[in-house]
Amino acid sequence: MTRRLALALTGTLALGGFMAGMAEAHGPVRLKLELEQTLNATPDEVWAVIGKFDDMSWHPAIASTEITGDGSTDQPEKSTRILHLQAESGDPTITEILSKWQPEKRCYAYRIEAVEVTVLPVTNYGSTLCVEDKDGKANVVWKGGFYRGFPNNEPPAELNDDAAINAVTGVYQSGLDALAERFGKAE
Repeated sequence: MTRRLALALTGTLALGGFMAGMAEAHGPVRLKLELEQTLNATPDEVWAVIGKFDDMSWHPAIASTEITGDGSTDQPEKSTRILHLQAESGDPTITEILSKWQPEKRCYAYRIEAVEVTVLPVTNYGSTLCVEDKDGKANVVWKGGFYRGFPNNEPPAELNDDAAINAVTGVYQSGLDALAERFGKAE
């Protein structure tokens, strides 16, 4: 084997090993989730209940909603809400900022500004909650994008991708179930 060929092979193998290491070291990927429920009510009836950023009393996990900042019912796009969660001890909270307000489309978007990963094992969470018209019935679409609670490789089980997806699925599903109980599911 010539020296040039040996150097070329060594370089190729080193680069391959480096690239393989980078593939493992990329960290978490953005996770996405979308759940929906068609209800036996008009879109306007459902929007009247869930379309208030300053009131999440319709969701069973929320004990109370506190609005801070410059937001108001008339100008919610400047709103920050603190959700006080139902809990047996302590006062776990999630702080969310309204990022898009589209009442004419029955839709708003928000992002989590602050939450302990022990409360919700996610980071960089953004979501939309919309009510669409589906043949005169309300179709609630709740979707989000987020990263798991642990930003590095080899996360503990309680902060991995599955934990994040399961936790957000639980939040969305319990909210949709509460709406289905309130309005009934469309047939």
